[in-house]
Amino acid sequence: MRAKVVILCGGQGTRLREETEYRPKPLVDVGNRPILWHIIKQYAHYGFCEFILCLGYKGEMIKDYFLNYEAMTNDFTICLGCENRIEYHGAHTEQGFSVTLADTGADSMTGSRVKRIQPYIDDDIFMVTYGDGLSDVNITELLKFHQSHGKIATLTSVRPSSRFGVLTISKPGKVESFAEKPRLDSWANAGFFVFNRRVFDYLDIDPSCILERDPLERLARDGQLMAYQHEGFFFAMDTYREYLYLNQLWDNGAAPWKVW
Repeated sequence: MRAKVVILCGGQGTRLREETEYRPKPLVDVGNRPILWHIIKQYAHYGFCEFILCLGYKGEMIKDYFLNYEAMTNDFTICLGCENRIEYHGAHTEQGFSVTLADTGADSMTGSRVKRIQPYIDDDIFMVTYGDGLSDVNITELLKFHQSHGKIATLTSVRPSSRFGVLTISKPGKVESFAEKPRLDSWANAGFFVFNRRVFDYLDIDPSCILERDPLERLARDGQLMAYQHEGFFFAMDTYREYLYLNQLWDNGAAPWKVW
């Protein structure tokens, strides 16, 4: 089936200031390629090659990245002067990808950004994800799940790991067990959404509209939000330490998200 992929690329990435002071977070490299490239490659692996990027902070840099993509990923011969032309040699594996770059405001929140790209959505179903999260979620199975329940919205949920070691303590303070950053029993939103067009009725173009607040809360109250429970890999790059971890996985040939 046909479904466009919307990627949220507008945040300022303040917790990763070591990198995002100079470029938007989606252009921060993992293995010498922007994390945005990795996300696009995952969706394309499952046959979804039409993308809409919601731009904001330093969005002009993402535009430059795609405007210069052919030159930066191929050898080429350029003829200067009045017969100005470029001949590219070889072919990258992103042939036929369609990328719409939409300025959705410097300070818009996630819900507002999705609402602002509504004119570019011409199918009943579309997908949305964050521009800083990598996963090995099976997009085909995610879509099948969404179609099976008939609701407006599906999010992908994962079991997060505790940021701290967890103790079991008995009186008077004896540690009975210790687990270093175990996976929790609760579920967290990892993005990788699937929406029907009716979701736009829950969104507002006002810059303060946050997808993860009122819109998703109202969808849940209306019985229109389902969770695809993903037990595999998911990792969001929020801090410099997480940036280093993802690069280490890639450099070691142990990147679970590399399904292509």
